[in-house]
Amino acid sequence: MSDPTNIHHPNATPSNQWAIAEPALSPSWPDLVTGVAEVRRAIDRVRREVHKSIVGQDEVVDQAILAIICGGHAVVEGVPGLAKTLLVSSLSKTLSLQFSRIQFTPDLMPSDMTGTEVIQEDKATGSRALRFVKGPIFSNIVLADEINRTPPKTQSALLEAMQERQVTVNGVQYRLPNPFFVLATQNPIEQEGTYPLPEAQLDRFMLNIRVNYPTEAEELEIVSRTTSTGLSDPSPVLSADDIVRMQALVRQIPVSEDVLRHAIRIVRATRVREEGEAIKVCRDYLAWGAGPRASQFLVLAAKARALVEGAEKPTIAHLESIALPVMRHRIVTNFNAEADGVKADDVVKLILESVRGRSASRDFESVVR
Repeated sequence: MSDPTNIHHPNATPSNQWAIAEPALSPSWPDLVTGVAEVRRAIDRVRREVHKSIVGQDEVVDQAILAIICGGHAVVEGVPGLAKTLLVSSLSKTLSLQFSRIQFTPDLMPSDMTGTEVIQEDKATGSRALRFVKGPIFSNIVLADEINRTPPKTQSALLEAMQERQVTVNGVQYRLPNPFFVLATQNPIEQEGTYPLPEAQLDRFMLNIRVNYPTEAEELEIVSRTTSTGLSDPSPVLSADDIVRMQALVRQIPVSEDVLRHAIRIVRATRVREEGEAIKVCRDYLAWGAGPRASQFLVLAAKARALVEGAEKPTIAHLESIALPVMRHRIVTNFNAEADGVKADDVVKLILESVRGRSASRDFESVVR
């Protein structure tokens, strides 16, 4: 019988054993300008390879890349059939990293992900000892497919892995490989038989990426490609060392005080529980605001956005361009928002307008789309 949990271990999936990419980046950069230019060229190569199998969705692809070069995790949301899983697997093919896919189901147990101890007998001496068999989470890229279909007990097993880059089994800690990313997918419209992720776990994801329907031209290209022969898979572009060096470069990019303060103002505007912090739209429509991790990820994502665009430091425009995927899963709307049809994205857009100094008092219906 096949395994009902449909776990794919990296060592047991021949299709995941791609050729090792030659290092795409130089061993050292003489200065920040050279490093930024070289990284931008490498990211352009990654984009081209991903688009061999993904049509359109440029912003979705870029956001997934941002999460990886920041060392963060991402949850990808979209209705069935929008190539969420294909996006993650295609991106992983451009990186010479171990990749594993875990199909989350209601009967999936934590040990199915992290691994378990088995009794191993020494044939020479006849002695027995416990040996830890690593689970599929011991990979560089873990695709958590349909993450909201497994119970909270199994979902919570990811918390330590995502935050501490380690797992603990029977009191023993095991380090995960470096780099390590969790890219999760979930379907936002089908709620029967699902277990919504708790706020504590959602907050561990750096970005909440929304995948929308393709345009008519993109859908025509999708149908044309997938109903004919000659499809090509992405080729490996970046090695593990390249990714680690990119992550280090993101941290080295300087940020002006104006950008830092702008990020903090955006986040503090959501805090309806703090006296005098929240703006009116947040007091009206939010039950809970974002924590400090939102400020950290806003700045880090803005740095990464500047890097992939070839800029030497982030601007407020870079910051605001990434605000929706950073913020939308960190604020909790209330009953007023549900009654008025107001979504988290609508609130974030109004916050950005308010913090930029624009008037947010005009008719709400003229802002939300």
